[in-house]
Amino acid sequence: MEANFSGQYFYGTGRRKTAVARVRLYKGKGDQVIINDQKGSKYFNPAKLLDTIFAPLDMVGMKKDFDISVKVAGGGMSSQADAVRHGIARALVAFDANLKTTIKKGGYLTRDPRVKERKKFGLKRARRAPQFSKR
Repeated sequence: MEANFSGQYFYGTGRRKTAVARVRLYKGKGDQVIINDQKGSKYFNPAKLLDTIFAPLDMVGMKKDFDISVKVAGGGMSSQADAVRHGIARALVAFDANLKTTIKKGGYLTRDPRVKERKKFGLKRARRAPQFSKR
């Protein structure tokens, strides 16, 4: 997918679990969303994930003002969508600092700190112990 983005952009990095998204917002008509060189609707197949990434733009009413270019790596689809949403929120704050309070109220600027818990020795998983047999 060839995108014709040019000119000034606003940058934001979003993270969730092991997913990292590098987001660029370009002034435009809002019809181009390119994620890892694919159309956004093709990359995030369930439409619910597309609604997730557009949440900060919908909140401030600027969905039709920006074209979006994203490079995202790591994690699963849902985690990547949350990372892209975090990156878009940060890029919007870089565009206009007055939007920060509105976006923060929605919870889009807060990085979700939950990560997978490490496996402990003597256990099968993080907390799952081997089955106990009395006899």
